[in-house]
Amino acid sequence: MSGLATTMALAEVVPGDTRSEAARRRTFAIISHPDAGKTTLTEKFLLYSGAVAEAGAVKARAGRRRATSDWMALEQQRGISITSTVLQFAYRHHMVNLLDTPGHRDFSEDTYRVLAAADAAVMVIDVARGIEAQTLKLFEVCRVRNVPVITFLNKCDRPGRDPLELLDEIEDLIGLRPTPVTWPVGVPGDFRGVIDRRTGEFVRFTRSVRGTTEALEQTIHPRDATPEDSVAVGRALEECDLLSAVGADLDMESFLAGVSSPLFVGSALTNFGVRHVLDAVIDLAPGPSVRVDRNGTGRQLDAPFSGFVFKVQANMDPSHRDRLAFVRVCSGRFERGMTVIREATGRPFATKYATSVFGADRDTIDEAYPGDVIGLVNAADLRIGDTLYAADPVAYPEIPTFAPELFSQARPKDSSRFKQFRRGLTQLEEEGAIQVLRDDRTGDAQPYLAAVGAMQFEVVAHRLEHEYGAPTELTSTPYQLARRTDAATAAQLRGAPGLRVMTRTDGTLFALFESRYRLERLQSDHPDWVLTTTVGAAPPA
Repeated sequence: MSGLATTMALAEVVPGDTRSEAARRRTFAIISHPDAGKTTLTEKFLLYSGAVAEAGAVKARAGRRRATSDWMALEQQRGISITSTVLQFAYRHHMVNLLDTPGHRDFSEDTYRVLAAADAAVMVIDVARGIEAQTLKLFEVCRVRNVPVITFLNKCDRPGRDPLELLDEIEDLIGLRPTPVTWPVGVPGDFRGVIDRRTGEFVRFTRSVRGTTEALEQTIHPRDATPEDSVAVGRALEECDLLSAVGADLDMESFLAGVSSPLFVGSALTNFGVRHVLDAVIDLAPGPSVRVDRNGTGRQLDAPFSGFVFKVQANMDPSHRDRLAFVRVCSGRFERGMTVIREATGRPFATKYATSVFGADRDTIDEAYPGDVIGLVNAADLRIGDTLYAADPVAYPEIPTFAPELFSQARPKDSSRFKQFRRGLTQLEEEGAIQVLRDDRTGDAQPYLAAVGAMQFEVVAHRLEHEYGAPTELTSTPYQLARRTDAATAAQLRGAPGLRVMTRTDGTLFALFESRYRLERLQSDHPDWVLTTTVGAAPPA
């Protein structure tokens, strides 16, 4: 839908009508490999929407503003995104819920959970580095969830690879057919602007001071390009003709089916092309649609309120030490103060303290509609994957946890702080920041922390010390992988060399192995034993 068509459609919106309000919601995640420019693009979206007056610096250097989405102290110290963040803002008469995901390779599990709440994704690719391992992992999750993907080739102002070569790589490696909507004028490192293939116009960009304000855009007919731009414009037009000849044109049906991806080019740091991508979120990305429950039945948008918890975060406000549950609204109208039912227990839950979320900032909200993300404050009873509903019962699919790949033994440095240590681990596990495994013989005395990336241990240790007052010592273990097992197999495994049987807080049994060879040998010798991958549902309350 074009911008004009969108504006005309919005004229028919009936305020307060659930379907009309849902139609003007856009809920999307930004995903990328580390250092591809995801947080920078996030910050520039806020700039172009008017949500911030000046874009924050991506790196948390002294004397510079920090990125709005990076609220955690460790993020500000390291200059990287560590945890996912929700940013809600208005743009072109729409309400946008932007889910900023951590791009660091160690935090894919948090990213996977966030994608469960998104209707679309913007995939950021560094034009110099192309498709990388983390990009492949993230796209596979998008594919499993049928999330439509918009692609942004970033850092075109720096030396990089040929864009045509990158198109082939995207299609070959991830099986997603790129359909460029804008195309670069000039080679990477000598970026002049873009050809908008929808109109055939040349959009020339000029730099803003340090990229803190919107870039000025000059839209002209290609024949009116300046002499210094004319050669680059001519080459870009020839490449656009080639794209048309091979059928690489925007196709909404295949985009929404997850087969093709509208592609845009630019530079988030200098604001080149940022507006094009943000407009694409409004014009191309789907709004909220019918959500399917665990039984495969769709719940209509105008059915009574329902939603699910996809993230829990404690201590976002150090002054209050509170706990925030992030809820994606799936159906109906949410009203602050309404009593909803927690499906896992059948018990009522009061929503008196409901907020919108903008990084670490919050504002009380009175209502929300499908697509919105709301924060429920002091929601101590809620867990990741919980369904909440009013009136008609519903249960949405559980959000999986993922196979731990690294293990570390934890103990408080000060034994007098053991109570704080145990409480901190409990809350961090409920957030999904870490998985906690215990040996039935030692209980809480020597818990193991299980993670998918090494930095998770650093974050947990930092938070245990600074949020819970429990400085913690982490020591390495000899174990390299884990497999889910059952009670019968566990009984056979206990005491065997090269492995250890431990229990997750939710009661799931795991066998930890010192080597893959040991696992494969047992599977060969005992094919009837239960030793499966550790992907499973989030721990229940």
